[in-house]
Amino acid sequence: MEKAEDQNPQQEEDQVVNPWEVSAKDGGKIDYDKLIDKFGCQRLDQSFVDRVQRLTSRPPHVFLRRGVFFAHRDFNDILDAYERGQKFYLYTGRGPSSEALHLGHLIPFMFTKYLQDAFKVPLVIQLTDDEKCMWKNLSVEESQRLARENAKDIIACGFDISKTFIFSDFDYVGGAFYKNMVKVAKCVTYNKVVGIFGFTGEDHIGKVSFPPVQAVPSFPSSFPHLFSGKDDLRCLIPCAIDQDPYFRMTRDVAPRIGYHKPALIESLFFPALQGETGKMSASDPNSAIYVTDSAKDIKYKVNKHAFTGGQETIEKHRQYGANLEVDIPIKYLNFFLEDDAELEHIKKEYGAGRMLTGEVKKRLIEVLTEIVERHRRARAAVTDEMVDAFMAVRPLPNMFD
Repeated sequence: MEKAEDQNPQQEEDQVVNPWEVSAKDGGKIDYDKLIDKFGCQRLDQSFVDRVQRLTSRPPHVFLRRGVFFAHRDFNDILDAYERGQKFYLYTGRGPSSEALHLGHLIPFMFTKYLQDAFKVPLVIQLTDDEKCMWKNLSVEESQRLARENAKDIIACGFDISKTFIFSDFDYVGGAFYKNMVKVAKCVTYNKVVGIFGFTGEDHIGKVSFPPVQAVPSFPSSFPHLFSGKDDLRCLIPCAIDQDPYFRMTRDVAPRIGYHKPALIESLFFPALQGETGKMSASDPNSAIYVTDSAKDIKYKVNKHAFTGGQETIEKHRQYGANLEVDIPIKYLNFFLEDDAELEHIKKEYGAGRMLTGEVKKRLIEVLTEIVERHRRARAAVTDEMVDAFMAVRPLPNMFD
């Protein structure tokens, strides 16, 4: 039985982390150790990083070796099975609520691309246009349009079309997928779903009925065109840790309806430019770097809005150095600067006061501009025909090659 989180939703908590809200009391930082204890997942330690490198014969991704993906559920079981010659499939997703993605949205896709390439396994990507229609008060048509626009950004991350199926719920749900939804729904009581997700009497029934939709891509029989006769295939889900409640529910139900529990590998939240207080706000464009930002936008946002741990004056900074614990440019470089030696050098010099805030920001602007411009070029090359091809219901004959 998965560790439940069925406390009274009215009870005041130090931090709230669920798929729709991430906040800490009094605007503080998210305590990930408390979150691991509360959710009942495990820390991803160095032994996993070393093992992934050994099994894939390639360097571990920067997000893995620097602890961006920091927690897991049963990742060891996936690796054990892989070592015995048993493959698995990947499942991740996106709730299409806006046209432009920010860099935080790209993190699970960048990492999933690495996992697909390293382990040579198929991938299903769910676009929950139905969820966003219900939560964001979007029309069905607008949700579907945003799903296709977001699919272009996802495809631009470089996924292998011969191993990747992207689907939107409005288009795909039915048949075997819907049968699994009903099986899950029968196993989860109303009290249980309220305990996990905090629904109230004011929430419409669409929200209460949605969790099985996100649960069942974890089961291979939901995709008969891909995995027919492979009901024993395991699933690994890379996601941010705010999605964990969906999959605690899924893992509780899976053995009762004849499936493996999906394994998870979970990431930290990408901090807002203004400071590490949770996730970024879509309502504040200056809280994030968007993949549509120009080089000029990026320079302005980093110089004007990135919270730093540097001192008030150059003299004080030379004397005391920067507080790296709160410095957003350092945190962003930890995500996106590939060179470990350069990152350590910057942290050492900046922390000692020998490097100034402006110099660190200048390097961050270079790194982010290169990533965003590379993504923009890749996205510009994605046509509507390519989106149709990725979303076509078709077999993937070479998906394990």
